[in-house]
Formats: sequence, C-alpha cells, structure tokens
Amino acid sequence: MKKIVKKPSRPPIVVVLGHVDSGKTSILDYICKTHVASKESGGITQRIDAYQIDKNGKKITFIDTPGHEAFSMMRSRGAKVADIAVLVVDATQGVQDQTKESIFQIKSAGIPFIVALNKIDVKICNPEKCKRELLKEDVLVESMGGQVPSIGTSAREGKGIEELLDLILLIAEMEELKGDVLCPASGVIIESYMESQRGTVASLILTDGILKLGDIIATSSALGKIKKIEDFIGKPAGEIRPSDPAIVIGFENLPQSGEKFQVFSDTEKAKEFIVLNGEKEKQEVTKIKEGQKVLNLVIRADAQGSLEAIKGLLKNIPQEKVPLRILDSRVGDVCESDVKLAKTCLAKIVVFKTKISPIARMVAEKENVRIISFNIIYELTDAVRVLMEKIVEPDTVRNELGKIKVLVDFLTKKGRQIIGGKIIGGEIIRGVQLEVIRGEETVGKGKIIELQKDKKVKDKLVKGDECGILFEGNVKIMVGDILQAYKDEKQKGTL
Repeated sequence: MKKIVKKPSRPPIVVVLGHVDSGKTSILDYICKTHVASKESGGITQRIDAYQIDKNGKKITFIDTPGHEAFSMMRSRGAKVADIAVLVVDATQGVQDQTKESIFQIKSAGIPFIVALNKIDVKICNPEKCKRELLKEDVLVESMGGQVPSIGTSAREGKGIEELLDLILLIAEMEELKGDVLCPASGVIIESYMESQRGTVASLILTDGILKLGDIIATSSALGKIKKIEDFIGKPAGEIRPSDPAIVIGFENLPQSGEKFQVFSDTEKAKEFIVLNGEKEKQEVTKIKEGQKVLNLVIRADAQGSLEAIKGLLKNIPQEKVPLRILDSRVGDVCESDVKLAKTCLAKIVVFKTKISPIARMVAEKENVRIISFNIIYELTDAVRVLMEKIVEPDTVRNELGKIKVLVDFLTKKGRQIIGGKIIGGEIIRGVQLEVIRGEETVGKGKIIELQKDKKVKDKLVKGDECGILFEGNVKIMVGDILQAYKDEKQKGTL
C-alpha cells in the first residue's frame, strides 16, 4: 500500500499592485519596518523587490513589482507565483489608469485580492467615491454587496495595516496553500542584475522543493550553479523553502524577470532544457496579448511535408481568444526530452503517424503529460480546436428580468434599506442584482436580500405585484426610482 505524503503548508505569496503614486511601496516599507526585527531591517542594504514578514508567528511573502513588468512576464510565461493580490488605490485620487491595468492583471491571473484604499489620513480622501469608481471596473467590494474585501489604510500613520495583514492570512488559510518539498526545486525569477564584485545576481521566489548551495539551476535563457544564497535581508542561507524570497549568485548570464527556474541533477540536463525551451519560448511570448490563455503544443510528425501541412492548418484556427504556441515541431519519434519539455511548459504533445518511445510513454504517464496520436490530419486539427475551446473564457451575458417602481422608503440602516414598490415589468427574483435608475441616469447597484408580499417572504413575484424588498448596495434608494433587476449569466465561449 502506497504511503500518502501530506504536503506541508506554506506562507502566502502576495503581489502588491497599483498606480505609481498610490502608496503601494510605502505600505510595503511600513510593513517591513514593523514586522522585520529592527536589527535585521537596519541591515538591508539593497532592495530585491521581495520581502518576507512575520505576523504573530505566521509568515507572508510580498512582491513589489514596479511598473508590473515582472508580474506581466510571470503570467505570459505561465508562471503562477502570486497566491493573493493587494490592489492599492489612492483614496484621494480614485481609480487611475494603472489601477485599471492592475485590475486587468489580477483578474487575468485568477487570484483572490484585497482592495487597500490608501491615504485615508489625508483630508480630501473619498473612499466611497473610490468604491463607486471600482464598481465601473466590475470590482464590487463587500461593503457594497460584493465579495471583494476592502480596507482603509494609511502608510504614513500605519492605519489599517494590521487589519490588512490579518485579511491576507485569513484568505491564505481558506486557500489551503501547500508546498511540495520532495520534488526538484522550482520557482520564479523576480529580478536580475550584475554586480562588479559578485557577478550575476538574481532575486527569486521558490514555489516548490528545497533550493540548496551547489544546485544546478536553469531558466529558458540562463544556466548556473548556485555559489551563494542570501535571504531577503542579505543574510547567508544554506537553503530556502517554498514561498521564501532569496538572492542567489551563480548564474552564468542574466536570467529574465518572470522566467521560471528549475533545478537539475546535472549540467547536461539543464543545457538540454535551455536548448529545447529557450529561444522558442521567448519568440512565441511576444505574439501573445496581455491576459490571454494559451495552448502550448509539442508536435512530432512522420515527414516534413506532414509537419508543414499541420502547422499551416493550425494557423487557420482563430487565435484571437486562445493563441497557439508551438514550443517545438520536428520530424521523428516522441522521446523523453519531449515529455520533459511538455511538462515544464504545461504543453500537450501532438503526434502524427510516428512512434512514441517506451520510456517517453512511461514518463508521460508518470508526469501526467497528455500525448495525442493521429493518422488523419483533419482529425488532429479538429482535436486541437476542441482543446482550445475548452480554455476559452466564458462570455458574460446580462439577462434583464424585471422592473420595480419605488413607492415608499421605510427604513435605512447600515447600508441596507427596506423599500416598497410595484413591479411594472417582467419578474423579480430574490437574490438578484439591481440597478438603481433615477431619471435617465444609473446612480448605483445592489442586491435584493429579501423579497416580500403581504409580509410573507417570496422567492419570485411578477408584473402587477406590490412588494417589499430588503436592499443592500452602494446607493440610497429614493421614492420614484426605478429598480432594474438583472442576472449576469455565463455562456460557453467560442473561438
């Protein structure tokens, strides 16, 4: 009977995003100052854009990504390094261009996030206005009936910072983050640079395994043997574990920000990885738009003519929503290195009229790499189309249900209102979203918490019914307002 090895929990990795002047770095500086021992924080002589702090005995790793370049590159290369995001919004300025970019990046990464409304110590701050502006970007915070937690902060005075850290730890606990310490070490390069005395220096975060001195390490563009490891404050370390940020010295050339790294048992295997994965990956990344999911393929065929025909037909598949990235294509059988390439890059191996070596098949089964074989070209291209359709984002369609004319306002308390009205069209269902229309203008949104008729709770009412509703939202409803009930529904996306 196989012994099940339970993966240990690991600290959350948190990326902090926001407009250039929103105060995100100031928040990180305050956290670092108050949660890293003073004798250690005073010894920090360089910034590596990654920090690890201790909050009541629990660690949190932070990434500061100026200009979002590192975070963008991590996603474009398929590296999921961050578990949680903090979106910092300047409460005196509201949603700005880079705020919108940050929202796009967070949603594209598909990770939970917290909104930090910063600079609440400044007199002209307006957190409620910020929340309304966030609503226009489809970010509905909890205080307005949504599911995104938000908190007011002041990096200058420290207000809300402890509560922010508590929220991060709560989300991390719910996410049940684990790190596999038994597999070969791997992670993501945050930044790299040259130092005259030490040579190539790279800051990184480990996601799995244990990284040790002497390990052979490689990315798609760089190779090396680790000569020195330092933790984020510059202290020498013999090893690092999942979620730890560190500085390493030993790369022969500069790895790129956002590249995934992996540890290999010997230099030859590391070089093989670079040859197979390096230039092709870099060339294909440039063709992919921000936020798109990608289908990675390794193609093997029986002849050059077959290979060219396959690639030509694949180009005809619409790729606006899901680009195809061909990591490697050649004539010949599938070998072990093909499987390793596919595993590293989360690719499918597509085979046309050629063989799969026994060891490649065995490794593919072990590493859960999918190999699909075909004898007819059009069956191959149809199968690839199906794979692409499976990862297309679903379309969101708004389904308008009914309208209520507000006749009376009974009670307002803590963001909730009890109002009475008459349904003037369609049907109203308990729990649906409401848009508040005043005159010709939409003034806010919210949700029906409870629906009643004749003081009895109802699940659904129709045109002509008079009703009472418990409303929760971001606006105070007034007599005469029209409430448009609607439901956002997901539909299968198409290429």
